[in-house]
Amino acid sequence: MAIFGTLVTVRQQTAHLPWLQPAFAYLEELFTPGTAAHLKMQSLAAGETFKRDLSGGTFALEQVYLTKSRAQGVFETHRKYVDVQVLLAGEESMEVTHPGSLVIRDAYNPERDATFYLDVPHASRLHLRAGDAAIYFPDDAHMGALQITGPQLVRKAVLKVPVPET
Repeated sequence: MAIFGTLVTVRQQTAHLPWLQPAFAYLEELFTPGTAAHLKMQSLAAGETFKRDLSGGTFALEQVYLTKSRAQGVFETHRKYVDVQVLLAGEESMEVTHPGSLVIRDAYNPERDATFYLDVPHASRLHLRAGDAAIYFPDDAHMGALQITGPQLVRKAVLKVPVPET
């Protein structure tokens, strides 16, 4: 099930998962003024995304965008990666639900590691602000980048962490 809260809280809640630690090491750098990661994120313009490769197959998508209306959102799940989504600036709404209650809109695309679903009205809504994080596992259908009261500029890192082998 999804984990969300402040970055500090989410990190504490997942301290027992060593495969997530490279993601948190990168996030520490990203939040530290003057570091290369922080400066790169601050230099991105609206609509830009920068992919940064990290260790162990993990990578980060550093994004800057305007939040969108609920009608423009779409639920998605992933098979190969766990999403660690962290806001650096701005605020947005995200929704999460179990994919078992959804109807597939677009079948799994291995190149995008994504399945997309038709909308449903019963998802749980999260309100994330700068410094908040959400972790979505393969069983978490999620919809992000949603506006709260209108379009807002958001700076966000989405870390793609390989699902650990069991």
